Amino acid sequence: MSKNHLISETSPYLLQHADNPVEWYPWGPEALQKARLENKPILLSIGYSACHWCHVMAHESFEDEQTATIMNELFINIKVDREERPDIDKIYQTAQFLLTQGTGGWPLTMFLTPDDHIPFFGGTYFPHQTRHGLPAFKDLLQHIAKVYKDKSIEIAKQNQSLQEVLKNIYQSTYAPVSLNNNILKTAKDQLLNTFDGQHGGFGKAPKFPHPSNIEFLLRYWHISKQLDKEDTKALHPAVYTLDKMASGGLFDHVSGGFCRYSVDDYWMIPHFEKMLYDNGPLLWLYSQAFQSTNQDHFKTTAIETAKWVMRDMQSPQGGYYSSFDADSEGVEGKFYVWEQQQLESLLTEQEYAIVNLRFGIDRGPNFEDKFHLHEFVSLAECAQELSLDDTECATLWQQARKKLYAHRITRVAPARDDKILTSWNALMVKGMLTASRTFANEEYFVSAQRALQFIRANMYQQGRLFATYKDGKAHLNAYLDDYAFLLDAIIEYLQTHWDGDYLQLAIELAEVLLTQFEDTEHGGFYFTTNDHEPLIQRPKVTSDEATPSGNGIAAYALLRLGYLLSEPRYLEAAERTVKYASQQISSTPMAHASLLRCCEEINNPPITIIIRGRGNGDELKQWQQTCQQQFNPQRMTFTIPNGAENLPVALQSKFSTNRETLAYICQGTSCQAPINHITQLSKALNNSDYSNDKST
Repeated sequence: MSKNHLISETSPYLLQHADNPVEWYPWGPEALQKARLENKPILLSIGYSACHWCHVMAHESFEDEQTATIMNELFINIKVDREERPDIDKIYQTAQFLLTQGTGGWPLTMFLTPDDHIPFFGGTYFPHQTRHGLPAFKDLLQHIAKVYKDKSIEIAKQNQSLQEVLKNIYQSTYAPVSLNNNILKTAKDQLLNTFDGQHGGFGKAPKFPHPSNIEFLLRYWHISKQLDKEDTKALHPAVYTLDKMASGGLFDHVSGGFCRYSVDDYWMIPHFEKMLYDNGPLLWLYSQAFQSTNQDHFKTTAIETAKWVMRDMQSPQGGYYSSFDADSEGVEGKFYVWEQQQLESLLTEQEYAIVNLRFGIDRGPNFEDKFHLHEFVSLAECAQELSLDDTECATLWQQARKKLYAHRITRVAPARDDKILTSWNALMVKGMLTASRTFANEEYFVSAQRALQFIRANMYQQGRLFATYKDGKAHLNAYLDDYAFLLDAIIEYLQTHWDGDYLQLAIELAEVLLTQFEDTEHGGFYFTTNDHEPLIQRPKVTSDEATPSGNGIAAYALLRLGYLLSEPRYLEAAERTVKYASQQISSTPMAHASLLRCCEEINNPPITIIIRGRGNGDELKQWQQTCQQQFNPQRMTFTIPNGAENLPVALQSKFSTNRETLAYICQGTSCQAPINHITQLSKALNNSDYSNDKST
């Protein structure tokens, strides 16, 4: 079988289709020009390597010779990896919603006119044969080709209307509205109204982790503590959901890490793909949840997730891989599930007793006549039921877990998408750094440092980032999320370990955000740079999606860098973003958790602590740990040794002699007198004021 035009691509998803009889092209001038010259509509298919239904459609249709013949005769066929080209994916997901008023997803199947690339019909998965109210894909192809030929005038009118909507959708015509801390309460109330008090999570199945919303609730709870009117109603849904996710089948109890989402209300059976972009924020959350509650269950979950990332997701060069497939050997979940006989044969009688009781083996299979591990009884309850002490029970579980892991790795593993994405790496770097501080684990810090070094060495050239890397090749202009998430991660890095070179990189990234992404007329940040390839729309999304909003993280990171450096341009850009999005935030607060952090910190500037002193010995570390040992998302701490060079002016003024360590505590642009004793520092931290409120 001859190769198609995908054979030279780096995306594992595109390479999965390189042997298809379909004459696939990657998105680019060759395919677009060919469509124009031959006046053939474009069949645009968007997916990603770990997508289960993408595989199903590929096996049913794209590997089928008859279907491929129809596709090749009637269309120019373009295959896109949504992880490499999120710009294209965002545009056509939006168009799919506008055309059908239905939800999008993957695979996304869109039919575009060849001259302007406007979609005139779209959908997601289409089956090989007619079923579930969906037409057979071969029949659909022939119908769409006929419509394109016979209804050109109607299509042109529809395209004009759609193009106008796409053009104006991100240009706010509303005057900014004032946002104060009341909007935080509204968002909290909205989330609580959707909270599943029995099983955790928000809304009904399918259930997604939504880390941004859980983080918002933890922050809200902390703010209410600071204001002397603690709102425990915000804490409970956050920690209860985290507990249920970690106990359920969403979490991999054998090797660690979280799957994408649960197909049921109970967090029992996941969609088995594992994504880096979920696990980075979740690692951050479980670390912070442990700091907030001191519950060992959260610590264990964070540690096992970090171990999984370092073992299975980190490349030898340092960057983190993207995902693991849901399928192995063509069967979803096959790698992860168990038969009762297997468990009994692998484990001792005592070990099996714990596994049986904890995961409900005697309750019967829960996934296609097999068992996926979902906790029904906690380890502590197992110990009590089996008359074991807690330590003995935990030891027996760890012994069992090691045996299950040893057996599992003999199976055919799901495919790993080994491309390295800047934005997703940044999310994991932040998670690893938070875990390294929370659990005083140097190994996690080194892992994060290696990933940052990889990005800097391989994906940052001549002051600009690339979005993706694989097989020695970095390419594709980076997007808003790449710059924003990386800037946020570097600020986290500087709070873990001061490095002037990384501060300079942070400043360079911030400047690109302002010069290449900011909408200077309306406020906010576009998803693509000013010099990006022209497309039918330039997205400017403010709400959170599967990952945090790029606008929210960009504004938040600029705000924090602005406070650190006393740089008004960064602060003003953040405020302009919130003003641009204020009407949308006001309409749907719970959909804008990332931007709500900016509202919060504009109204109530964070506490910034600068610690200066001699760079040797343990004293600086002790002062740093004093500031960071408790959960406080409204606080930044930077520990800068006296020998640090090339400090910006705002930091040069905060200095120490070689004879003493000093801490400078600032809120916004106002700083207290420096503190020269760690006891005074602890007292000052407990008395930090967090009550100034202004509206944006």
